[in-house]
Amino acid sequence: MTKTLMRVLLLKTRQFVGRRLICSCVKDDISAVTASTASSHSKQGCEMQDLSSTPSTSQIPPLRAVPKNYQHILALAFAAKEINENSQLLPNVTLGFHIYDSYFDAKWTYYAAMQLLSTVERFVPNYKCGTQNNLIAVIGGLDAHISHYVAIVLDIYKIPQLIYGSAPVMNDKTPGLSFYQMAPNEAFQYTGILSLLLHFKWTWIGVLVMDNDNGERFVQTVFPMLSNRGICFAFTERIRAISFISEIDGMFQNGAKIYDKIMDNQANVVVVYGDTYSMLYLRLFPYLSEQEHATNRAKGKVWIMTTQMELISLVYQRTWDLDMFHGALSFTIHSKDIPEFHQFVENRNPSNTRGDGFIRDFWQHAFSCVFHNAVVDNMKGGICSGKEKLESLPESFFDLRMTGHSYSIYNAVCAVGHALHAMSLSRLKYSAKINESGPEFQHQQAWQLLHFLRGISFNNTAGDKVFFNQNGEIVAGLDVVNWIISFNQSFHQVKVGRMDPQDPPEQMFTINEDFISWHSWFNQAQPLSLCSENCHPGYGRKLKEGEPFCCYDCFPCPEGTISDQKDMNNCYKCPNEKYPNRNKDLCIPKDIGFLSYEKPLGFSLACFALSFSLVTALVLGTFMKHHDTPVVKANNQSLTYSLLISLLLCFLSALIFIGHPGKVTCLFRQTTFGIIFSVAVSCVLAKTITVVLAFMATKPGSRIRKWVGKGLANSIVLSCSLIQGGICAVWLTTSPPFPDTDKHSVMGEIILGCNEGSVTMFYCVLGYMGFLAIISFTVAFLARKLPDSFNEAKFITFSMLVFCSVWLSFVPTYLSTKGKYMVAVEVFSIIASSAGLLGCIFSPKCYIIVLRPNLNTREQLIRRKVSLLAPSNPS
Repeated sequence: MTKTLMRVLLLKTRQFVGRRLICSCVKDDISAVTASTASSHSKQGCEMQDLSSTPSTSQIPPLRAVPKNYQHILALAFAAKEINENSQLLPNVTLGFHIYDSYFDAKWTYYAAMQLLSTVERFVPNYKCGTQNNLIAVIGGLDAHISHYVAIVLDIYKIPQLIYGSAPVMNDKTPGLSFYQMAPNEAFQYTGILSLLLHFKWTWIGVLVMDNDNGERFVQTVFPMLSNRGICFAFTERIRAISFISEIDGMFQNGAKIYDKIMDNQANVVVVYGDTYSMLYLRLFPYLSEQEHATNRAKGKVWIMTTQMELISLVYQRTWDLDMFHGALSFTIHSKDIPEFHQFVENRNPSNTRGDGFIRDFWQHAFSCVFHNAVVDNMKGGICSGKEKLESLPESFFDLRMTGHSYSIYNAVCAVGHALHAMSLSRLKYSAKINESGPEFQHQQAWQLLHFLRGISFNNTAGDKVFFNQNGEIVAGLDVVNWIISFNQSFHQVKVGRMDPQDPPEQMFTINEDFISWHSWFNQAQPLSLCSENCHPGYGRKLKEGEPFCCYDCFPCPEGTISDQKDMNNCYKCPNEKYPNRNKDLCIPKDIGFLSYEKPLGFSLACFALSFSLVTALVLGTFMKHHDTPVVKANNQSLTYSLLISLLLCFLSALIFIGHPGKVTCLFRQTTFGIIFSVAVSCVLAKTITVVLAFMATKPGSRIRKWVGKGLANSIVLSCSLIQGGICAVWLTTSPPFPDTDKHSVMGEIILGCNEGSVTMFYCVLGYMGFLAIISFTVAFLARKLPDSFNEAKFITFSMLVFCSVWLSFVPTYLSTKGKYMVAVEVFSIIASSAGLLGCIFSPKCYIIVLRPNLNTREQLIRRKVSLLAPSNPS
């Protein structure tokens, strides 16, 4: 049966020097798919053709081979073989491929790209004659600038390119080129780097990039992103690319300076953005430094590698020390191991592999041997037997498992195969002409494939779903891989994390720290990378002048503030319900505080108030029991009772201030205290005025006699009390007191108290009481020497002196205290002033009534009056 041969061409960037071939195997960097008709009953056809117009060896720099990249060839061949063996995909169609080399040079890249569009045997672009290669797609390459050159040519013909390396940087002068990216979007990788740095709290890092457009894009994009999240840059170094052999010495000198700077800097983390070949340059670093300084630096660093970087080796780097990369963390394109590929690679052998024009070159470089009749310059070693085992090669030299780049090539070929299959089904759907051998692919146009590539979605044999987003970028995750270098220099990779674009943003990045092996320099502890030591909780940080914001000094938090995390920029105040502990690193819930009966202070004041109340009641009872005695009668009996009752209420009013402040107690405690005290002071004032008027009424012809009596005393008490009552009524009407909490006055305590509402009215009440007390003191002081045997004026004078002293000292003391102690001061002042009135006025009378009843007689009263009125004899 006649079958159609589909050719997939891979244009490669220098992997081997020597033969430039078009062959059914992959070389290194760029591939293409062509369609042509052939009569073949086998799906294993392979063409090999020398390119006579390729550059001569004198024009190509004498580079060495990178054996590990041979796996890219095998990945392409394996993918084509898998598709060809799949009867459900592209039936009756054989998929083949050609390989071209770009030599890292724009001229030869354009030449190779144009060859894809020319006659098979002659380089005649845009001229159809002879046998044509119907180019369908290009797969490649590792280097962004090479992919860019090819895309410029292919865009003219709308031929898609599937890039498995870095995407080229577009600028304003570059049109929208037709290429698909087999690696996830760069921005996704940048987010992964940021997440990794934030996870380990690495805020002081170095950056090493290639000095090209992609490196500059990385710097311009990542630096603001990291800076906004608190990450600073200790240094930024650019690795110069070389265009001529004469620049190698300069590159070595530059490399030595970069390596020394990295090792001397205290930043323990270095982010490296480059491509696969950057690794060859990095491996030179320790040896460059030894040549210049003759020192061996064993200081470890955490190298963070980007997706395009793989650990590869040139032939002469095979035995080089890899210890500097132990513990490195690398972002790699998510891949799964394909067992069939492992077996496919193991079966490769120069003696039984046909159509592979690269295996002999690879074999000689990998095993340091030569085949009979082979001409290899400067190749030392024995004769290749062809029986050498690939699994004996170190992983840094050749890997049997599919690497990230190989996995991308594999997916690219599968994507082209599925797109071609979808295109053939589309032709069948619309009743296109189908011959017996299958769809007429020779009439297919490359631009038609663009539409089908954009819409493909399939699961590869590893179980991963492959599809592109609207920007032509594959939707795939990234693996975080830890590089492990054993004591015998064997290399292997351990997956320790993942970046999955399908997960929610907060779950997109995951990592398992327990699986990570760090460099021995860090003693297997998680490395720190900080410009300054952490500021511990209880301290804030202050930026150092002239230094990056990651460099700072620590200072203890000011009083009343805390910091409960490391490296906090500012200390902050605790919520109102909490207060800082001694170390200023924790907020402790405040205690609820008020003048309570359960606490010693409140209990003591309550006891004093009740005790004096009891004493006042006893005095009142004593006076009532002896109400008909001369002492009681001579001191205005009704005023005395009123004064004692008001003093009793004064002592009891103190109890309203103790206990949990409620709405009712807050509303009435100050007004009750003010009115009761005003009554007491008014009684004292009335007694004083009565004494003065009584003495003046005893003079012959005095008109004051008619004023002396109970009516005057009652009028004084009533009027003075009503004025205070009016003040309190205005207070309660305009701005009454209410329960309140004070969360700021006392550290560590929330004070429950009463807000006085209007402070002005509160001091008006106190001021009015003071006014009455001063008048009473003044009148009593003037009447202290009146000739009355039971004259109270001198006792009232002393009592008012005590009363005024207490309340004058109350004001500054009250204002200088906080919390429940303000209430305690007021309660103490109430008790003390009331006790002063009680003791000074009534203790002498009680003494006579109880202890000296013989003096409590009318005769004693008259005798004392006469003795006081009689003129004294001169001595």
